Amino acid sequence: MEITSLQGELLGWTCFYIGVAAVAFGSSYYHLKPNDARLVWDRLPMTIAFTSIMAIFIIERIDDRKGTISIIPLLLAGLLSILYWRYFDDLRPYALVQFVPCIAIPVMAILLPPMYTHSAYWLWAAGFYLLAKVEEAADKVIYGWTHHIVSGHTLKHLCAAMVPVFLTLMLAKRTVETER
Repeated sequence: MEITSLQGELLGWTCFYIGVAAVAFGSSYYHLKPNDARLVWDRLPMTIAFTSIMAIFIIERIDDRKGTISIIPLLLAGLLSILYWRYFDDLRPYALVQFVPCIAIPVMAILLPPMYTHSAYWLWAAGFYLLAKVEEAADKVIYGWTHHIVSGHTLKHLCAAMVPVFLTLMLAKRTVETER
């Protein structure tokens, strides 16, 4: 493993965890008084997490140099997708930034050889994120099914919180894969 890979991974994981931690503040700020201006601060930290995860995965599965170089452009693409939504009321670029990693990471996790052991945790994280999106889409249905006890939005938050849990477990357990 090269030094570039370690530096890129450190930068990528630092951005990811900063994004995850900032979600608590951005989401709280938004939920105190929901409106589009505050929603920016809810979506921005999530976008930092999505885009940095994509760069980390490129480092691990494709090329450490290309993945490291991709961190800043991916973060900027995420920021631009939010600005585009805010000024043009069009969520398509944001949806692309959010959902491309949801598809690309599981596909690459299955098809490309891992640099580390315990890479199945990537699939667990992706599965929980997918479940979170389904729960978000079925918000009112779930609220009705549970006799107005819990909403799909609430379950979405719980499942989305499992993503950094599984990725942290992966980081704690993994070692360099000798048979790559």
